[in-house]
Amino acid sequence: MQKRAFSRVETWVFDLDNTLYPHHLNLWQQVDERIRDYIANFLNVTKDEAFRVQKDYYKRYGTSMRGLMTEHGMKPDDFLDFVHHIDHSPLEPNAALGAALEQLPGRKLILTNGTRKHADAVMQRLAVHTHFEDVFDIIAAELEPKPSPRTYDKFLSTHGVDPAKAAMFEDLARNLAVPYKLGMTTVLVVPDKTREVFREKWELEGSDADHVDHVTDNLVAFLETLIASLAKI
Repeated sequence: MQKRAFSRVETWVFDLDNTLYPHHLNLWQQVDERIRDYIANFLNVTKDEAFRVQKDYYKRYGTSMRGLMTEHGMKPDDFLDFVHHIDHSPLEPNAALGAALEQLPGRKLILTNGTRKHADAVMQRLAVHTHFEDVFDIIAAELEPKPSPRTYDKFLSTHGVDPAKAAMFEDLARNLAVPYKLGMTTVLVVPDKTREVFREKWELEGSDADHVDHVTDNLVAFLETLIASLAKI
């Protein structure tokens, strides 16, 4: 099957965690552990049981939060505040990423299952915040996470994005299925030699799926090559 190219792309959509920065920085590991702590306290269960529930809900509902809301009627505000209260200091300014984003012709947007506050903190630490027009977070999605089709539809409608002229960068292949179906060019960001350590087996699946147009283990290098190719068109 022929892979979609980027010649028509006018809007560049990026996931946040483990996409704009490498997974090995362990930023998401902090969130992951705080989710586990929250579940253990909320359900009054052991850490081992909390881990089981966390991963089960994440797989079935898109986020552990959505599973807790659906299965246990949890209110999301306290959860979101607690799990994103982390140390962002492992992130450092990424001048190369900033330069690549600046040279990409068109709009740049963030689509994340996290909060805007967390996204703003990440972008500030990376020093790329000036390159993004806006953030569409879990609150904007009315607490319905990717890969829900409704979330992508709401994102596209809110920001007036034509999916046939947009590209989506994600670190989970399953979150690219709907964008591809909508007509977007899809890019799976898979940091080299890190995912096997930190990820569940099911999260690693799909890199060879038909709905994944491109795969890269180096976002900056991929963008630099892409920019060079667009300059020749």
